[in-house]
Amino acid sequence: MTISMTHDETVPQRSTRVEDLIAQMTLEEKLAQLVGLWAGAAATGESVAPLQDEQGGKTPPFEEFARNGLGHFTRVFGTVPVAPSVGRASLRSAQRWLRDNTRLGLPAIAHEECLTGLAAWRATTFPTPLAWGATFDPCLIEKMGALIGESMAELGVHQGLAPVLDVIRDVRWGRVEECIAEDPFVVGELGSAYVRGLQSAGVIATLKHFVGYSNSRAGRNLAPVHAGPREVADVLLVPFEMALRDGQARSVMHSYAEIDGVPVASDPELLTGLLRDEWGFDGTVVADYFGVAFLQQLHGVAADLGEAAELALAAGVDIELPTGNAYLEPLAARIREGKTDIEIVDRALRRVLEQKESLGLLDPSSSVFDDDGQDEAIELDSAEHRSLAREIAEKSVTLLEPAGILPLAHDTKLAVIGPNADRTAALFGCYAFINHVLPQHPDVADGIDVSTVLGALGSDFASIVGFEEGCSVDSPDDGGIPAAVALAQRADTAVIVVGDRAGLFGRGTVGEGCDTDSLELPGVQRRLVEAVLDSGTPVVLVVVSGRPYSVEWAAARGAAIVQAFFPGEEGASAISGVLSGRVNPSGRLAVSMSRSAGSQPYSYLHPILGGATDVSNVPTRPAYPFGFGRSYTTFAYRDAHLVRREVPAGEDVHLEVTVANTGDREGDEIVQIYARDVVASVTRPTRQLVAFTRVPLAAGQSKTVSMKIPASRFAFSDRAMRRIVEPGDIELWVGRDCETQAATLGTLTMSGSVYPLSAGDARTVEVDVR
Repeated sequence: MTISMTHDETVPQRSTRVEDLIAQMTLEEKLAQLVGLWAGAAATGESVAPLQDEQGGKTPPFEEFARNGLGHFTRVFGTVPVAPSVGRASLRSAQRWLRDNTRLGLPAIAHEECLTGLAAWRATTFPTPLAWGATFDPCLIEKMGALIGESMAELGVHQGLAPVLDVIRDVRWGRVEECIAEDPFVVGELGSAYVRGLQSAGVIATLKHFVGYSNSRAGRNLAPVHAGPREVADVLLVPFEMALRDGQARSVMHSYAEIDGVPVASDPELLTGLLRDEWGFDGTVVADYFGVAFLQQLHGVAADLGEAAELALAAGVDIELPTGNAYLEPLAARIREGKTDIEIVDRALRRVLEQKESLGLLDPSSSVFDDDGQDEAIELDSAEHRSLAREIAEKSVTLLEPAGILPLAHDTKLAVIGPNADRTAALFGCYAFINHVLPQHPDVADGIDVSTVLGALGSDFASIVGFEEGCSVDSPDDGGIPAAVALAQRADTAVIVVGDRAGLFGRGTVGEGCDTDSLELPGVQRRLVEAVLDSGTPVVLVVVSGRPYSVEWAAARGAAIVQAFFPGEEGASAISGVLSGRVNPSGRLAVSMSRSAGSQPYSYLHPILGGATDVSNVPTRPAYPFGFGRSYTTFAYRDAHLVRREVPAGEDVHLEVTVANTGDREGDEIVQIYARDVVASVTRPTRQLVAFTRVPLAAGQSKTVSMKIPASRFAFSDRAMRRIVEPGDIELWVGRDCETQAATLGTLTMSGSVYPLSAGDARTVEVDVR
């Protein structure tokens, strides 16, 4: 299936096979194709979806549930630990049952979470999306998506519930760790790269969460969203449009959010008017888990599940996941009573069957039916996967403060301290299998080989004098701090590893349903760090977390600081490599690090009134701004210039700049181009990233970077909510981060008349490095 690129394209010819199927289906068979089955989800124990215990206990056995067919298998591998070969054999057995025991014999689409790798036991766990953002490297993320997709395809999984394209608006929100950046173009470019990679393996990518979810009040999960239409259009929707038009994503998941009182799951203006009629999307829209039922239970816009089903279907939600609480009997009853038109069912059914056809699932000889036994070994954590996981981790670790300490000498006597120093789960986010599922199975091994930071430091340094936890991540108990201080006093340097414990629904310090009202390190971790600093031993503070915390107080006391956003199974080696100098840090912050929770919600994309002013005594400047990061080498810029200083509004902007490595070791620089619209018809950000690229440089080497920036990077919604490029002056510069200019490109004049952005306009920057 393809995404239409113009609004006036004719409706594509419908599949004869699909139309024949629809014509012969009973009502029950039609509805069965629009729901999922979560056979492995228990109704007791720790949940992995909102209100799972309340919603999930009503599902009958597979043979009864699927007697009329089935649209989706929900999370076959990501619900309980199962050996890959056993899981694949079980899935294929279920597909054969559907072939042999339902009237039409149609297999189901199997979907799975794949945010940090395939959510399956023994599968590679890559860094979290906030670490992807820190790499500023779309090519790397595309490679990762392709490897994840290959693993999924090997197991018989057809659809992945990723990437998350929510733009970070408030870091108190627990799901920040699932997000890529606070800049919509960075999210769009890296998200589109992931989509291309995943779908290159024949696996459908599902964009989450369309739209507004990250803009919740006070950073609370599943809280109301109050965003004006311009903020929605110019910030929150941008990555989705890029991933659909440029990445050709084939599925979208609706957000749980209600925007200005209207739940997205019941909003036809978004799910049909914008998504399909304007953007030309012709894939499937799937419900976030239990999202259809929530229209009744949490939003109060439906009187019962049948009405909720009609609202969602009419809006454009094609498939109810993870199961069929609303789209089965409650909806069937409304249709029989003449309250709901069967046409909205047929519309969704057509999209589902067309997607199945595109996956080859309507072919009787499909490989989903193959029986290859349970003994075949399936490798989900190969050397190739681990190598890429290591590269992403190494390019994401961000050096905030060297403090004259880093890198450390090989023979430095290290005291290793902190709750995240010797804990493998500390390296992973809440959607990693180790944190998402295994806490419910304490007797099951991790399934992948993971070193802790303590273990990795032991490989890079000759002398570890000892380890003390000092405290836990979030306990108020500070009884271990004296022992940690005593250990630090015996060492040359203390490496203190602090941060988060990822979990779900209050079972962690970050993750889905684990929001915060403070940006201090959880628990008594700050007290631990300050006590070690008081000892006089030099400190390297390593923060392994899923959100940025306020840690500038440690820098003020002379600590070196390294930030790693859940760097995955090879993350410990990457962190140790940065401390030892084996790895030259090149990560850059894709999210600002604020000084306190009082500054939230915050974005570097603020207008003049969003910055520091003389009429408020509350500072807004972050401790470390968007785009910030240090290196063990130095970089300089020269010959920065615009190829043309005047272009008609709507035309591409060409620029060139030479970047040089002026230090004595190789390193990567992230070239960042920022712009400011000097005078506009609506308020605009004081700075906005319009282009970026990663440039590797040997010591003393120079490279020239040429960029062609499309007009869409300068577009915004005018007072009539039209997306336009406006004539006028735009200041452009090369930034070391969003607040520090490295070189001035000058003022660009966009001439002529207002240019209305169209579907065919490019959104991706063309970069040439030579």
